[in-house]
Amino acid sequence: MGELCSLPVKYQRRGNLRLDGARRWPAQESRQLRPARLAKGNGTTWAEALPLILAEDSTALVHLPVGKISRTFKNPRGTMNSRRTIIFCAIILVAIFAAFVVWPRAAVTLQDEAPQKKQPTPTIDEYQPKSTLVTKEHKLERAKFPFIDIHSHHWNPTPEEVGRLVKEMDTINLRVMVNLSGGTGEELKKTVAVMKGRYPDRFVVFANMSYDDLNTPGFGKRVAARLEQDVRNGAQGLKIFKNFGMDLKYAGGERVHVDDPEFDAVFEKCAELKIPVLIHVAEPSAFFDPWDYHNERWQELKEFPRRARPPAKYPPFETLMTERNHLFAKHPKTNFIAAHLGFHGNDLERLGKLFESYPNVYVDIAAVLAELGRQPYSAHDFLVKYQDRVLMGKDIYEVNEYKWYFRALETRDEYFEYYRKRHAFWRIYGFQVPDEVLKKVYYKNALKLVPGIDARAFPE
Repeated sequence: MGELCSLPVKYQRRGNLRLDGARRWPAQESRQLRPARLAKGNGTTWAEALPLILAEDSTALVHLPVGKISRTFKNPRGTMNSRRTIIFCAIILVAIFAAFVVWPRAAVTLQDEAPQKKQPTPTIDEYQPKSTLVTKEHKLERAKFPFIDIHSHHWNPTPEEVGRLVKEMDTINLRVMVNLSGGTGEELKKTVAVMKGRYPDRFVVFANMSYDDLNTPGFGKRVAARLEQDVRNGAQGLKIFKNFGMDLKYAGGERVHVDDPEFDAVFEKCAELKIPVLIHVAEPSAFFDPWDYHNERWQELKEFPRRARPPAKYPPFETLMTERNHLFAKHPKTNFIAAHLGFHGNDLERLGKLFESYPNVYVDIAAVLAELGRQPYSAHDFLVKYQDRVLMGKDIYEVNEYKWYFRALETRDEYFEYYRKRHAFWRIYGFQVPDEVLKKVYYKNALKLVPGIDARAFPE
């Protein structure tokens, strides 16, 4: 087996150390020397014990016994060099691993933590986020049923303009358009002739009041007489514009109230002639609120500052609503169509109570689709419940904008952009109503209120 050479101090043990291997080492004996003793004392060769020694202490290589085992390991320094080479290669591999795995992650972290160039804060006009929502879409270009637009404006149209209108109306299934801006007297006669001359079944013209002689006694009766003549000349209804109740004043500066008794003769004449009154009272309630960053119509007021209704110049919104409702109550035999959902589109429960209080009141949905579209469940239920009181209307004519109305009324599409941002910074939803409700909104309710429209052009 060979003899043991001189061991380093940590491999020696005083007192009970025997070199002949006859005596077993105590349990507390130094663990570095146990493999060597195994080799000497129990017949194990040094070659078998060597891995155990190296596992305990690599420095033992230089203190191995001579003899048979020394012939097996002739160059201890070469072995140490091999281990150093292995360790060096391992370090290189670790470095490469770090370069390809650890460093890129660290670089990303450093990049994230590095100061970024400050982004300028966009204005409300510049901020145009694009939705990432993916959902089914039904972009309708044509109404499911022919419809009547009860609320449109065309001042002094030319024959060429009327011809173009008819062609565009045909593309979207718009059967009858109501022009609320017919004027009175000779102006009305001319408008009727131009619009209904070649297309008698495609247009309806409403008359308007003239206030030129407002301050002359007997004004109301004269207006009633002029209206009666306008109806003989082809008018099929009366439209009252928004200045009534807000900007219209007597010579002394007193505001003309919506329920002013001077106009009672006019509304009674409408009942007698069986023509509806489409009346625009007030503006959206937000126009009467402070014009600040909490006002949801801030953007529209920025674009059109004159639409604001500050209290120093205009009566409060609620004052106008009270006067309007009193007007409805005073003339129960006159049918009133309150424009723009009566400006209660943001409070449909209140509008429902208005219907229940005044059976002679109807509304159109012109220019307030965004109000319905942001509350699709409430809008659906409201239209089903009050299906006999709501009429289709658009207001500002643009043939390519009607499709938003079709999509809202006929589909359940979700979260789509409204066509006029100043009316709504929010997106809207479809509130699809049953076909029978849709027919009433599109044409049946208008046929019931407006005389002279040929019902044969519409489905039963």
